[in-house]
Amino acid sequence: MAEKKILMIVGDFAEDYEVMVPFQFLCGIGHKVDVVCPGRTKGQKIITAIHDFEAEQTYSEKRGHYFVLNADFEKVVPQEYDGLVLPGGRAPEYLRLYPKVIEIIRHFFEQKKPVAAICHGIQLLTASKVLSGYRLTAYPAVGPEVNLSGAEYVSVDFEDAVIDQNLVTAPGWPAHPRWMSLFLSLLRTKVYL
Repeated sequence: MAEKKILMIVGDFAEDYEVMVPFQFLCGIGHKVDVVCPGRTKGQKIITAIHDFEAEQTYSEKRGHYFVLNADFEKVVPQEYDGLVLPGGRAPEYLRLYPKVIEIIRHFFEQKKPVAAICHGIQLLTASKVLSGYRLTAYPAVGPEVNLSGAEYVSVDFEDAVIDQNLVTAPGWPAHPRWMSLFLSLLRTKVYL
């Protein structure tokens, strides 16, 4: 299997599992994953948030773990990457205010490179104005934004994911097995046991 180079954009209070699990999974099968955050450099940390589905009408939020960034945001050259991962949590609501984040995302869509977005990570896509004509899912509260972006929001079980063209989306971390499996298919990664 040829190593692929993957970019992951994160920020403070990104969802813990949606950062940690894809990072470890993709590295574990031999891909190189650069995790970056605007305003931070390699070796600096973000703090994650743990979102859980308990008895309330929406998810609960708890302080998560520190995650050490392994690349510099300002040095990112999108042309050097084969795929993009956009975790959810609260980070996307402010990451979409960074023009370079939007430019990076647009590059991946213009070049039809594989993109995996989950939960509130889809807010980065709606802000980038790249979704017109796509079918995708997201955390249900982001569904109206998806429809307003010219895309079609698809409601699926929390363990499921939706693939359309170069994009795979999921509503939240319970979908990791399906979401990552579909992302690997977009990357044309074959795993041999």
